[in-house]
Amino acid sequence: MATVLSVSGSPSASSRTGRLLRHLDQRLTAQGHEVIPLDVRTIPAEALLGADFRHPAIVEATELFGRADGIVVGTPVYKASYSGVLKALLDLLPQYALTGKTVLPLATGGSVAHVLAIDYALRPVLNSMGAAHIVQGWFTLDKDITVREDGTVALAPAAAAALTPVVDQFSTVLAGRTPVLAAAG
Repeated sequence: MATVLSVSGSPSASSRTGRLLRHLDQRLTAQGHEVIPLDVRTIPAEALLGADFRHPAIVEATELFGRADGIVVGTPVYKASYSGVLKALLDLLPQYALTGKTVLPLATGGSVAHVLAIDYALRPVLNSMGAAHIVQGWFTLDKDITVREDGTVALAPAAAAALTPVVDQFSTVLAGRTPVLAAAG
C-alpha cells in the first residue's frame, strides 16, 4: 500500500491533536499503509525559527515529505488558523514539496467557530505546495476527544461516525493512486 506521513502541528506534548492523529494512524496501518508519525514540536526551535534549511532535523523532515505518498496534516486551531509551529515547518519545505501527494487536512479546536480554518487557512497553503489531491478535511471539537488513563483515545460517537469515513476516503484514494511524476526538465 502507500506510505503516509502523519504530521502533528501541535506545540504541546499532551495535545489532543497529536493523540487524535496517532489514533487515526492505527486505522491507516490496519488498512495496510505504512504510517510515519512526525510531531513538528520535536524539531529544534532554533532550526525552525532560524530557517536553518541544513539542520539535520529539517533535512530529515524534508526527506520524509518526499518519501510519502500521502500526508495527514493535523493542527490545533489558534487565532482562527493553523499553528505557528506547523507554519514554520511548511515554510522550510521546498515550494512544491506536496507535488503528487494526497493530503488529508485535520484540525481540532474548542469551538465550532473555527470549523472553516481548514478551508480558509490550511487548504490554500497545501494547494500552493502542489498537492495532487486534497481530500475532504475534518474539524473535531476538543471536547469530543477523550484521552484515557492509558493514553489511548476515545472519540465521541458522533465525532467517530463523522471522522471514520473521511479517513477511509483518504485511504481509498491512496490505495488507488497512480504516482504523479514531476515533469522532466
